[in-house]
Amino acid sequence: MQELHRIIQEIMPACKLWFLDGKNGTDKTFSNPNIGYGLYTIKYVDGKTRDFYQIGMSANKTGISIYILGLNDKTYLAKTYGEKIGKASVTGYCIKFKALKDINIKILEAAIRYGFEEAQSQ
Repeated sequence: MQELHRIIQEIMPACKLWFLDGKNGTDKTFSNPNIGYGLYTIKYVDGKTRDFYQIGMSANKTGISIYILGLNDKTYLAKTYGEKIGKASVTGYCIKFKALKDINIKILEAAIRYGFEEAQSQ
């Protein structure tokens, strides 16, 4: 996790950091704690907005998840990085893997860079 944090900070050194404990307003756990990077404004159908992170990182018993939010094309990550990244599961906005040794770090970096750039262009 520390190595991933360093990599993301190198890609976007001045980005906003988010630290979420995974609890809601009533102190109920709803997700694993996670760290977020950057600022992305989510636009809801009703016109309301909410600020959130662009890139997120979370660890659990099965490994590490990198979330890349704000992508318009939900097939892009899997099509572009899925076969090149190594032993990882790649979905519309998430890259999951057990350990850094299982993946190609340069491909993960490219996906993260793309996520930051895509969210900035919207």
